Amino acid sequence: MKKLYYLIIISVFELSVSVSAQSIVIGSGASLVVPSGADICAGTYGNISGNISGGGTQCGSNPLPVELTSFTANIIENKVLLKWITATEVNNYGFEIERAAPLNPPKGGKQESWEKIGFVEGHGNSNSQKQYSFTDENTTGGTVFKYRLKQIDTDGEYEYSDEVEVEIIPGEFVLYQNYPNPFNPGTIIKYAIDSKQYANLKVYDVLGNEVVTLVNEVKEAGIYEVEFNASNLPSGVYMYKLESGSYVQTKKMLLLK
Repeated sequence: MKKLYYLIIISVFELSVSVSAQSIVIGSGASLVVPSGADICAGTYGNISGNISGGGTQCGSNPLPVELTSFTANIIENKVLLKWITATEVNNYGFEIERAAPLNPPKGGKQESWEKIGFVEGHGNSNSQKQYSFTDENTTGGTVFKYRLKQIDTDGEYEYSDEVEVEIIPGEFVLYQNYPNPFNPGTIIKYAIDSKQYANLKVYDVLGNEVVTLVNEVKEAGIYEVEFNASNLPSGVYMYKLESGSYVQTKKMLLLK
């Protein structure tokens, strides 16, 4: 009597099958084919053994990394909108957003330092495309800004994305209203310069007496902020004036104690 042997091929076509607390066993002589566009994982859902082949995503007991397919930066009204997309996620706790700040002059051979400016929570585990975004509203101190993502797993492991870079050049000289206003005792004065210029920013009382000089130097084009602390001054109305090239503008602010 002849024994007959059959080659059994199981093919998974771009679908998702959930098998909880069980094992899929592919017997001797059989195959599991995972074509491109499909995926199969073993881990918290049991074990998969046997001959697995194909161009799809296969993972054993180790989780898939977070697959980042795009990371972009766009300028919207002097703000930077960051967008990124993931194709798959396993144990993804989230993303820290980091921005590079230039060091002028460079220190210890370093041209820039990185700082965390935000966090976006991840989707944990996902086999479908996920979209994320973050807006950097504090683009002050220069014109060129670089960003990267620090993707963090639930176990604390992390990996950095590629960097993206944008350049923000103000279209005009602007002296903004201080904030907060009224204030006690500190407030922020923001201004923009559209080209490399000498800048002078001073604060005066209502009688025109100079109180303090906040800025007195050449500045590159960019958006800047400076803090004014009035802890040693009485309540009242104060004026702040920005002079840069032919540009001169004055605004009022109110100190209330």
